Amino acid sequence: MHDQLPSEPEPLGGGLKQRHLTMLGLGGVIGAGLFVGSGAGIAVAGPGIVVSYLIAGALAMCVMRMLGEMSAAMPASGSFSVHAERALGRWAGFSVGWLYWFLLVVVLAVEATGAAQIANGWAPGVPQWAWVLVFMLVFTGANLAAVKNFGEFEFWFAALKVFAIVAFLILGTLAVFGLLPAASDSSGDPVGFTNLTGQDGGFLPHGWHGVISGVLAVVFAFGGLEVVTIAAAESDDPVRAVSRAVRSAVFRILFFYVGSMLVIVTVLPWTAQKAGISPYVTVLDAIGVPSAGQIMNIVVFVALLSALNANLYGSSRMVFSLAERGEAPRALLKVGGGGVPRRAVLASVVFGFVSVLLNLKWPDSVFLYMLNSVGAVLLFVWALIAASQLRLRRLVEREAPERLVLRMWGFPWLTWVTLAAMAAVIALMLTDDTARPQLLWSTGATALVVAVAGVRELRARRS
Repeated sequence: MHDQLPSEPEPLGGGLKQRHLTMLGLGGVIGAGLFVGSGAGIAVAGPGIVVSYLIAGALAMCVMRMLGEMSAAMPASGSFSVHAERALGRWAGFSVGWLYWFLLVVVLAVEATGAAQIANGWAPGVPQWAWVLVFMLVFTGANLAAVKNFGEFEFWFAALKVFAIVAFLILGTLAVFGLLPAASDSSGDPVGFTNLTGQDGGFLPHGWHGVISGVLAVVFAFGGLEVVTIAAAESDDPVRAVSRAVRSAVFRILFFYVGSMLVIVTVLPWTAQKAGISPYVTVLDAIGVPSAGQIMNIVVFVALLSALNANLYGSSRMVFSLAERGEAPRALLKVGGGGVPRRAVLASVVFGFVSVLLNLKWPDSVFLYMLNSVGAVLLFVWALIAASQLRLRRLVEREAPERLVLRMWGFPWLTWVTLAAMAAVIALMLTDDTARPQLLWSTGATALVVAVAGVRELRARRS
């Protein structure tokens, strides 16, 4: 079975450095979901949102460790789609590859529209659709050029986001201990940890049910980490690059997410958060940071453009990998100067433009159905990653154990626990009125793709 563990180099051009991959691993998930969406989690969990982020972060860390193990052993631009095909069969590689591509190009439209809304607020004379067009053209151009251009864009985007969170953590910590005067109680004493335990229902105002609801609200914010293993195939030393990027990213991201949530619910009572306003803005306003709202607007704007850039890159490499394996049109295999799969980039961006148009024209109908249909796809992708790792780990141990330079913790038990946790999240989504439509639409989309994969497999066997 050595033929299942190929070591041929990717036909794509190299050019991504270790610093690019490390920052990509960090920046990929530090997005609008954290800066804005975390407010919904705080509303349902109170201070217990810290536990929600610990649970969701632990789940994401386990998935990334599995993905890192497989990608270090078998680097490929299709990453987990290639791994699923080797472990479970062509149907699995086809299904997870196309589902992930669809997820990225739909979310890409959300990010382009969100960034355009912010830009329109700064320059109301320029219509929203014109901003969308500018962003799409700029990042299409960046992705059509050498891959190092994508890496540089993403490096500086991620650096700004990391700087913003570190600054927030420092200011928040100073406020907790009374070194910034705005965060004190009525007696003028430092607020300390009273908001965590002694206010508005204590640490778990809605009990453990609130914590679980918080997990549902925040788990999808960790989507995006997977792109670093796709990008690793285009680095100078894929094995070393993916190992270091996975090792460093998972712990730092847990620190940034859990740390910032801890600061938010410690500085202010959880009931002080307002719907539609970023919790970060509320805290910075309380501390007395001038123009906090505009500062966070800039950070969210950069976060959205960063995610747009990363998703366009990831979708083009995924569809290129599908074409390599005969699961997408062969015409997409054309590689231009600098080793860039330009037709794959254009195929992804064309659908991205279509998604954006649907989002602008029918946000509450056509596009809403598309968005719902990818709402829970990330969980299905993660589940296939775990199932693939269970099979491939045994194969690599038997055929080429020297390739296991990065190992999943507690194998196989922790992999099974991770799969059980994902099944529990899916079951909880069924009981949640908000999440249920997303799960049902996503299940339908997944079933459709798997059915197409099954038909293709049957035809291949007959011919």
